[in-house]
Amino acid sequence: MKTMTTLMSGAALLFAAQSAIAEDLTVGYFLEWPMPFLAAKADGAYDEALGMDVNWVSFETGTAMSAAMASGDVQISISQGVPPFVVAASAGQPLQVIDVAVSYSENDNCVVATQLEIDKESADELAGKKVAVPMGTAAHYGFLRQMDHFGVDLDTLSIVDMAPADGAAALAQGAVDFACGYGGGLSRMKEHGNVLLTGAEKEALGILVFDVTSAPADFIAENGDVVSTFLSVTAAVNAEWNETKSPEMLAKIAAESGMSLEATEASISTFTFPSAEDQLSAKWLGGNAQNFMKGVADVFVEAGSIGTALDSYEDTVNTAPLAAVVSN
Repeated sequence: MKTMTTLMSGAALLFAAQSAIAEDLTVGYFLEWPMPFLAAKADGAYDEALGMDVNWVSFETGTAMSAAMASGDVQISISQGVPPFVVAASAGQPLQVIDVAVSYSENDNCVVATQLEIDKESADELAGKKVAVPMGTAAHYGFLRQMDHFGVDLDTLSIVDMAPADGAAALAQGAVDFACGYGGGLSRMKEHGNVLLTGAEKEALGILVFDVTSAPADFIAENGDVVSTFLSVTAAVNAEWNETKSPEMLAKIAAESGMSLEATEASISTFTFPSAEDQLSAKWLGGNAQNFMKGVADVFVEAGSIGTALDSYEDTVNTAPLAAVVSN
């Protein structure tokens, strides 16, 4: 495994090879979503490697990230859910995946109010119920797949579009019967209900859950060195976390994510951060991710969430910047 020092040195050489067009960088990310990059953010590692100011803007949903990239306010988004990325790409927004930010199954789910006493054996009783779902997100896709698995007709449900934090509050207040979400919002939902399927059970059904780092295609084309350098910092800090999981890093991640140390440790323990080499393999960006996105898009079309899907999502993945990280 490449050390952080080695990767950072490679990043510096990569960036020095060609002057960048960008003069500063604005990056979108999520609060209450603890990941190793936040430790690098706290240390100013991105600014140092890039030789420019990196501005960080937090979002509540991946769909908001897409809008910010469309307007030019944000150049790179970290940990955008695959479904919101697919929604934007299917609508013609020229976005591209540049790495696999995180893989997770336990940290994205639907929670049914405790008093209903509904579990996977009685999930058909969800028909006619009210549910909070952050539309166009990974949680939305997981919700659709779970309802299909349990044979719950979507037309019988009252579906309310809510960010996870709002969905958790609605569940706590009894305003909805079940809610779907991720991160801190999901943690609070679990205080008032139970999940229908575990992460392993969802994976067995083919319900994968992972996020990507994305950026506008024209920004990548014009600032290849910037993007590769950015990804090299992320790869370095991911490698360090995977190897050490040090208390010092955890403390920085907790502070930057706006979570307690205990909540951060609980959440990040359910995450996996594939190496750059792994991300380029067939399991991820070497083909499977593109096929998975096509599957997500087709499900969304069938559910009426989007009008049409692309014939292929091959062109929505750009592995060149990440390949440059590995080759250095």
